[in-house]
Amino acid sequence: MKRNFSLLFFLKKGKTDQPGTSSIYMRITIEKKRVDLATGKQCNDTNWFDGKLAGNSSQAKTINLYLRQLESKVHESHRNLIMLGEEVTAKSLADDFLGKGRKVRKLTEVFESHNKEMAELVGIEFAPMTLLRYQTALRHLKQYLREKYKIQDIDIRKIDHQFINDYEFFLRTTRKCNNNSAVKYIKNLKKVIKRCLANGWLTRDPFANFKAKIKLTERPCLSEEQVSSLENKEFNNERLNRVRDIFLFSCYTGLAYIDIYQLKRSEIIDRNGNEKWININRQKTGTPTRLPLLPKAKALLSKYENHPVCFDQDKAFPVSSNQKMNAYLKEIADICNIKIPLSYHIARHTFATTITLQNGVPIETVSKMLGHKDIRTTQHYAKTLDVKVGRDMAELKEKLAAEKPLNKNTVYSYTITK
Repeated sequence: MKRNFSLLFFLKKGKTDQPGTSSIYMRITIEKKRVDLATGKQCNDTNWFDGKLAGNSSQAKTINLYLRQLESKVHESHRNLIMLGEEVTAKSLADDFLGKGRKVRKLTEVFESHNKEMAELVGIEFAPMTLLRYQTALRHLKQYLREKYKIQDIDIRKIDHQFINDYEFFLRTTRKCNNNSAVKYIKNLKKVIKRCLANGWLTRDPFANFKAKIKLTERPCLSEEQVSSLENKEFNNERLNRVRDIFLFSCYTGLAYIDIYQLKRSEIIDRNGNEKWININRQKTGTPTRLPLLPKAKALLSKYENHPVCFDQDKAFPVSSNQKMNAYLKEIADICNIKIPLSYHIARHTFATTITLQNGVPIETVSKMLGHKDIRTTQHYAKTLDVKVGRDMAELKEKLAAEKPLNKNTVYSYTITK
């Protein structure tokens, strides 16, 4: 029930107060019941007038500002009790103001607790990059609190629709995040808020009326000609040749960087005599991935059988860091006159589109080889190319041409009725 309250500051003589000096108290009154709380401040009796210190002295300004801050906090506690649907009495309002009977949950504290638990589950339920994304989201949130509210943390009960809207605006402007990055950071925050709701720390979901959508982006991939140009190019140093080979292996298998980095020789098994299959669980999702190696992939793999790193560490390839691989790939793209911004993940898109779907492999099969849990994820990777459309329509034309042609001499008669 919503109940109005009155707030009064008054002087009360304390046992330790000097003659002519009194302690300042705050009185909360609701329906004729009141609670008096000490403010911890004192003043001369002669300087007190109408609930505040009179005059413009530095002491008067400091104490009056402090009293106004206390008043603001009482109003905040009153709003919290109403929001939580709790009974509003003089005692419950005073208890909430003093923090009695409840633990104040702070947003970044809850977020940090979530990230700490996630860190312990890395390699079990979460990938390292997932943890990194949540850690980045927390840094953005702390910066938002500092710049927007001038505070280090905030009571979770103060999180409302406006807070989230302002945070999204901060991500897009101050942090210069594109749409999809901003939405992902908002979703990271939403997961933490859901934890608060599940634990009963919040009674209302601040995301109830908030909507943010991921925009589908054009995912570049290499064409058949570009893949061929990479295959046929011989570079002047071993480093670029090695990076090119590892990248092409992903083009023919669809494996992400982390999966290639961790791929062991023992995870490539023989099946049906001469066939070799990759048998792994994807690092990102833990999804089992089983896929046969194409001849070109097997040829690339055999090139590094005797490489010292591969031989000593049971690795399929001597893979450098993701940062170095992407830097070298941009160098390779310049040499091969490939105009798209080449990065390692483009190999995965190339496998989904150019190597498989364009050559008639059903999307359900591609989804399974990529290790996707949902075929809609595969649809984001794969795009129907004009060459595939042209090829399919050519087959349709041949099929229609083989059918019995329409007799051009057939005359149709029509009767027009009034």
